[in-house]
Amino acid sequence: MTKDENVNFDDYAKYYNLLYQDKDYKEEAGYLKNLIKRTHPGASTILDLGCGTGQHDRILVEEGFNLTGVDLSEQMLSIARKNENEQLTFIHGDARTINLNKKYDVIVALFHVMSYQVTNKDILSIFNTVSAHLKEGGIFIFDCWYGPAVLSDRPTVRIKRLENEKIKLLRISEPEMNSIDNTVSVFFDVLITDKATGERKELKEKHIMRYLFYPEIEFFALSTGFTVIGFEEWMTGKQPDYNSWNVVFITKCIHNRKHQCKC
Repeated sequence: MTKDENVNFDDYAKYYNLLYQDKDYKEEAGYLKNLIKRTHPGASTILDLGCGTGQHDRILVEEGFNLTGVDLSEQMLSIARKNENEQLTFIHGDARTINLNKKYDVIVALFHVMSYQVTNKDILSIFNTVSAHLKEGGIFIFDCWYGPAVLSDRPTVRIKRLENEKIKLLRISEPEMNSIDNTVSVFFDVLITDKATGERKELKEKHIMRYLFYPEIEFFALSTGFTVIGFEEWMTGKQPDYNSWNVVFITKCIHNRKHQCKC
């Protein structure tokens, strides 16, 4: 993940895999593999910007890819590094500014990493990072919150209850929309109860998420040397509509710019 000033992902990392234990990483990695095979069949190297705990990466390596994951949270990376091997490496860094002096066939930013980029400068910085690390003809794949769906099916308060052998977890998510910035501030209140001692701990976080529209992504892409070659509903492959909260963009590098966009 990349880090917003209102989010402490190091605290969140301790409970991240529990919170998303129902997320089907294997199915999602399979979907991503098919996207890559369809749009860049010869690809073998992947850079994952905002890799989190590396669940997608671990599976993609099993599918034959060589993969590097980047994340700003050291706690997230400490979990991800348990699966490191010759084909899988994790590096600490900010996706907006990192320079690895290496180029890849494919770059991905998954699980709404792009929606955490709440300013135009942030989004352009990500595209510039990708431009600097992508081979000519390579592809950049990312998912995000889709504006038409967010506006037609507004976010609501949600409650999530989870537990494992050690803790019980209750998370309340309260959204607040900002129509000027096209963002949603999600206020998380997380209550963790130790099952052995009954001790309780509370975490409060604010995640600011930007919902995005096709024309602005097309503009950001063209401004940094990319063209959009694919746009579909995440996992289903359907044409996005007003019910498609999560969409995926596939962009192709049409030239590596000597002067990156500083719009």
